[in-house]
Amino acid sequence: MKQFDFLVIGSGIAGLSYALKVADHGRVAIITKKNRAESNTNYAQGGIAAVTSKEDSFEFHVRDTLEAGAGLCREDVVRVIVQEGPARIAELIELGMQFTEREVPESHGRRELDLGREGGHSKRRILHAKDITGREIESALLAAIAARPNIEIFEDHVAIDLITTQKLGLGGKNRCAGVYVLDKKQSQVETFAAPTTLLATGGCGKVYLYTTNPDIATGDGIAMAYRAGAAIANMEFIQFHPTCLYHPKAKSFLISEAVRGEGAVLKSLDGAPFMDQYHPLKSLAPRDIVARAIDSEMKKSGAEHVDLDITDKPARFIMERFPNIYRTCLGYGLDITKEPIPVVPAAHYQCGGVLTDVDGRTEISGLYAVGEVACTGLHGANRLASNSLLEALVCSHRAALQITREKPTLPDVKIPSWHSGNASNADESVVVSHNWDEIRRAMWDYVGIVRTTKRLLRAQKRIANLQEEIQEYYWDFIVTSDLLELRNIATVAQLIISSALQRPESRGLHYTLDFPNPDPEWAKRDTILRK
Repeated sequence: MKQFDFLVIGSGIAGLSYALKVADHGRVAIITKKNRAESNTNYAQGGIAAVTSKEDSFEFHVRDTLEAGAGLCREDVVRVIVQEGPARIAELIELGMQFTEREVPESHGRRELDLGREGGHSKRRILHAKDITGREIESALLAAIAARPNIEIFEDHVAIDLITTQKLGLGGKNRCAGVYVLDKKQSQVETFAAPTTLLATGGCGKVYLYTTNPDIATGDGIAMAYRAGAAIANMEFIQFHPTCLYHPKAKSFLISEAVRGEGAVLKSLDGAPFMDQYHPLKSLAPRDIVARAIDSEMKKSGAEHVDLDITDKPARFIMERFPNIYRTCLGYGLDITKEPIPVVPAAHYQCGGVLTDVDGRTEISGLYAVGEVACTGLHGANRLASNSLLEALVCSHRAALQITREKPTLPDVKIPSWHSGNASNADESVVVSHNWDEIRRAMWDYVGIVRTTKRLLRAQKRIANLQEEIQEYYWDFIVTSDLLELRNIATVAQLIISSALQRPESRGLHYTLDFPNPDPEWAKRDTILRK
């Protein structure tokens, strides 16, 4: 058994910044299923929303967040995260993070942060590093981690299940004591124990056929927390990013909302702008409205995509402001300085997750969750662009403060080693790949941007049948990373469908043709599921 003072599952901005803050108080293990830099953070292009300009204010940022959240945000949580944001940004800069700056006009060389604007924001407040902000943040945090000898990173390790006193058959309040983990290279299961475990596993984009997320985003933390008995909230609110590059060779390349923030316009294939028919903010409307508008335009015309046009901006500006997007599109034979970008919506971000307070505490003692895996109440029914990295920074800081103040100890329990019983090596990996594909296609077709009760019930039936098959397979064969991820996406798919069926209204990202309007009775009302 590997014993640490702090366990961290996930190596994005939430997990890494938390690990740095608790490292002075004991030994830290970071468990990550690929290499240390692979995370949703690494793919975040736009930036971090925070109040750093004199033209902006906390009140403006709070108001924009509440408006995007469509009546479901927890205002006290929104205020805490917005107000504590600038201090956490300052810490990142101290670590060596370099945000893009610009020269102040007529200032004789004085420079200031170059703030971008994205959908739903009334002011420019997005701090960015060109269009590779997440990658730069990840690099800064990993460099700081490398200098800390008491932080150990376990790459290619896949968390299987949380170890709790309830699962061990003990009475009293349910408490987390650690996690069983598959070492992929050695093909063996290890036991990690610690007084506190932090889930920082990111989201679940791979539950859908089309997503902007990397392959690792299979909802592992949510599935594990649910199986352990934690409450899961608001999983019906899956944000579809309106603008994913539409190209046969581009797997899941995101065209940042910042492109629209700099003046790009959404157009139908005949070149006509259409967003003015849907919202006063036009192409900068909140994401749920833009994604539904694009979906509607595609269904009306039968087109497989719409266009995003920024060609009226100078070519040099486009190349300097969006170097990664420009280079990537050029690699696919598309010069965005001269021609519009074909785009479609794709699953992007889960606004629900493991129910926590603003300090990351879950209902299970000793278990914390921070970042996209958690539901703090910040995002409500629809996340305001670039609030996610902000939430990860603030909540990981607060979780670290909370845990180091409490100084919890490991419960006095005997943790059994992992036992495979009579399980054998899997002989039919085609079963895993087929079920994986079937879940993702069913979720895309029946539980997408626009829903109906009939479609949801159809999806629920399909997923239930698949879960039965997966469960049988899970107990018959020795675990592999593919099987673990399949088991998790099936669980998360079930949670999304169950949550959507429980909300008899349309609100934010949950839009159903059977209940097309919001119901005041459901304002401020979370959809909560427990095993």
